[in-house]
Amino acid sequence: MSSASDSSASGGGAPRRGASSEGLWASGGTMFAGVLMLMNGILGVLEGIAGVAKDDVYARIGDYTYKFNLTAWGWIHIILGIVVAITGYGILKGTSWGRASGVALASVSIVVQFMWMPYQPVWAFISIGIGVFVIWALCTDQADRAGRVDRGRQRAGDNPNPPGGTGTWGNP
Repeated sequence: MSSASDSSASGGGAPRRGASSEGLWASGGTMFAGVLMLMNGILGVLEGIAGVAKDDVYARIGDYTYKFNLTAWGWIHIILGIVVAITGYGILKGTSWGRASGVALASVSIVVQFMWMPYQPVWAFISIGIGVFVIWALCTDQADRAGRVDRGRQRAGDNPNPPGGTGTWGNP
């Protein structure tokens, strides 16, 4: 088995653009983002069940701009938790809909956690941080896009390393 550095040293081809250390960080971050979304969704469902089943789990607050009935907040967390968990599973499976909806749902989750902050401030801050990380990881991972471009060229019959001297991404 040879690595990318072995193949480029022997003239076997150029390393892929997404193979940099930053690309590897983001790729691992995408896997971790999927796990975080899956777990955050499951915890959201449990948080919602606690709000629906027993209204006295969370402290009732006085006058608050985004005040809902705790049962309504429970159902919001249950529904959002289920959708976030399914999206996290989609990200782990590598689906394109998982990545796109992951960014959107992480954004919605951040807004919901901001509105939920008076009820559970510590967990809301943690969940907002998780959402920011998920958005970063899903938006910076280039490995999947580079892989799709390379596979598309191979199916079309294009040579990724034309005989003119320059290869993919302008590498010799």
